[in-house]
Amino acid sequence: MKKARKFELDSDVMAHYESGVEKDRLLKDTELLEFHRTKQIISRYLPKKPATILDIGGGPGVYASWLGEMGHVVHLVDPMPLHLTQARQQMKQTGISVASISLGDARALEFPNEYADIVLMMGPLYHLTEKGQRQTALMEGLRVLKQDGLIFVAGISKFASALDGSRGGYLRDPDFMRIIQRDLKEGQHRNPGKHPRYFTTAYFHHPAQLAEEVREGGFHDVTIFAVEGFAWLLPDFEKLWSDNESRDRLLSLIEATETEPSLIGVSAHLLCVGQKKRSQRRPEKL
Repeated sequence: MKKARKFELDSDVMAHYESGVEKDRLLKDTELLEFHRTKQIISRYLPKKPATILDIGGGPGVYASWLGEMGHVVHLVDPMPLHLTQARQQMKQTGISVASISLGDARALEFPNEYADIVLMMGPLYHLTEKGQRQTALMEGLRVLKQDGLIFVAGISKFASALDGSRGGYLRDPDFMRIIQRDLKEGQHRNPGKHPRYFTTAYFHHPAQLAEEVREGGFHDVTIFAVEGFAWLLPDFEKLWSDNESRDRLLSLIEATETEPSLIGVSAHLLCVGQKKRSQRRPEKL
């Protein structure tokens, strides 16, 4: 096992997740769409036989549970002790088995070289606000992947606050307008007033920038997908989602536009997929 280096976590990020906000986040509102679409995209790449999967920054274990139930060998890693407790409770309640649940950091993974078939990073990259730190995490993902292995990296669109603020009426708050302006200019999202609806310290990507960072991390055949697409902005989303026929039609439209460059940034969440090629050297650290 690789000896981990010590990294500090942002105190605002820790406080945000220590509040328990992540436990049921993907099970309500438009986050249901985020969860469904993320699973839909990942499913296209999953092998039929059991794969070794590292769920890095896996939170309370919603993706680990899903993958474990399918028979994959899943290791969940997260820097928040609360999330590990919640994940263990989730596994106990459902009877789903995963290989391990451990405390760790995406920038220093305690797994050997070429260990996993698939790496999920569904949150670490948007909470690493410095590019060098994001590249460190990506190179760790590259290191632990087997040849031809795949990485799935989640990002948040730099346009998300502007769209969410327009939809939710937050534009009336001057503090939120300042947050939007910094998001659009720098991609650096901050919530100095710690408003519970305004998220926490993060880096928001332009879609093309996220794809380029994954390439710079050493990955090939990089594809970026819009997760929710335009649908998270619909005022009658819950009504559409609760009707099977309307939901299927809506999903078909999102899928038809999921890689359209002019629309990807409208999606709140982005999902980037890359592959480790055979006989590939690790890139030089930035």
